[in-house]
Amino acid sequence: MNLKGKVVIVTGGSSGIGRATAHVFAREGARVVIAARNAERGEQVVNEIQKLGGEIFFVATDVSKSKEVEALVNKTVECFGRLDCAVNNAAAYTGAFSLTADFTEEEFDHTMAVDLKGVWLGMKYQIKQMLAQSPPGGAIVNTSSVNGLGGTPMGSLYSAAKAGILGLSKSAALEYGTRGIRVNVLVAGAFDTPMLNNAINKSTGGNPEAREKAVENFKSMIATGRIGNPEEAGQVIAWLCSDAASYVTGHSMIADGGLSARFR
Repeated sequence: MNLKGKVVIVTGGSSGIGRATAHVFAREGARVVIAARNAERGEQVVNEIQKLGGEIFFVATDVSKSKEVEALVNKTVECFGRLDCAVNNAAAYTGAFSLTADFTEEEFDHTMAVDLKGVWLGMKYQIKQMLAQSPPGGAIVNTSSVNGLGGTPMGSLYSAAKAGILGLSKSAALEYGTRGIRVNVLVAGAFDTPMLNNAINKSTGGNPEAREKAVENFKSMIATGRIGNPEEAGQVIAWLCSDAASYVTGHSMIADGGLSARFR
């Protein structure tokens, strides 16, 4: 995918889709910076990739904090000289498991701060760096969800934040396209990640039989009949960042095994 030597930031890079994406970029020869709040898990990913010969380091970052996101970008440029690609993938799941009127104000604020504001802060500092460097330009992929394509019972805040990412990303794509920056979105379906597994466990009360039934019901709604591997999401993200996608911007790339095909 012609990513050799490219410099990429992956937020939420310690787990799930972010971790898989970091592996894909490293395997393709990119220099990778992963960011997350959990330093222990972040360093585990660094060790995994370094053992495979990848060039990577970790920066502990809360994406809802402006100073920390700015420091992440500055540290990346300090170490690698520039920023070619950015994957804004960090997310929280506090915006689920309640009826709309039953969420607390704190849950609303936290969901929006991490899932939506965190993406905007990432782009804010990433775009400034991409415009300032020589040669200018770069590619950004923001992770949304099929939950952001419509409503989600018992998950309205999560859906609202993920829908916001679509509008935010498309607006930025229109603003910066002539200045060499592409902005796209991964609209993710069901992938085998800790976030999905935690959601299933919570919705079934941890009952093994109920969990198995819920998973099978979920699979029955997916055209491919299976839950995705995070590596498959990482491949989509890497392609969107690569020169192979040089004429793709403002696009919402749905990767959901056909889960949403009957509705869209």
